[in-house]
Amino acid sequence: MPASATPSGLRLWVARRPVLYRFLASPLTVLAAFIGSVMILAAIAAPLIAPHNPFDIASLDLLNSLLPPVWHEGGSPEFLLGTDDQGRDLFSALLYGTRTSLMVGGVSVLAAVLFGLLFGLLAGYFGGLTDAIVMRVVDIQMTFPAIMVALLVDGVSRGILPPDQHDRLAVFVIIFALSLSIWPQVARTVRASTLVQRNKDYVLAAQVTGISAPLILVRHILPNVMGPVLVIATINLGVAVLGEATLSFLGVGIPASEPSLGTLIRIGNNFLFSGERWLVVFPGMTLALLVLSVNLVGDWLRDVLDPKLR
Repeated sequence: MPASATPSGLRLWVARRPVLYRFLASPLTVLAAFIGSVMILAAIAAPLIAPHNPFDIASLDLLNSLLPPVWHEGGSPEFLLGTDDQGRDLFSALLYGTRTSLMVGGVSVLAAVLFGLLFGLLAGYFGGLTDAIVMRVVDIQMTFPAIMVALLVDGVSRGILPPDQHDRLAVFVIIFALSLSIWPQVARTVRASTLVQRNKDYVLAAQVTGISAPLILVRHILPNVMGPVLVIATINLGVAVLGEATLSFLGVGIPASEPSLGTLIRIGNNFLFSGERWLVVFPGMTLALLVLSVNLVGDWLRDVLDPKLR
């Protein structure tokens, strides 16, 4: 057996990789990453592993409505976690709902990171009037709570778009609203990191050799500001998923015809006091577990990538 395949060789291989070593040395982070990965993969593969299609109206049967989970009296093996008031399989709806919530949260964070990187780099590198304009916009927007910004965007969209078009474009509206509330944090962090990097010797040397500002920003400064951005993006993924659930619970997010974790909790809340508690318990537990796992991984990334905490 080669030395690298022995237990001692494997430990040495891991010890030479500090990030992997610190990851494996934190059992809570490993567990959170495992749970989060399983939930994300299950959501992506929802069309393949879901026993029922909650979007197929023809397959729904009202006689199967409000069935309890399989381990309760009256439950059916066909519906592991029970059904809702329309006869939809709750387990399948959870898979598709998690998929929708993750898609909305992921795209929102990606858009916010792109805008935050762009304006943060420009403000930090050029300074002056550019910095003043960008940071005043950031300061003004950060005075408004994220939920207020999202409600404002939704209200404006309802006033502009016809009712039938608003439901069709509701996903894009909520993505825009969430990204609008996240990008100021990214821009402020990137701007602060860029202010530090632009005075480093390697940036000054690049300026002296005549390299253009866009190339300096992309080739030299951008890789050195991505650490904090990665931490912000990971933590804000949980914030965006929770924001989508909050807006959908309030009835201004994803429409009920497209199940998300927020809409499932809103529907289940209507039956909370009538005995069908599984309709709100399982979506609520799924949301809490997903957000908690993402936040734990984000906290670990912050500890690893922040030099002040090393």
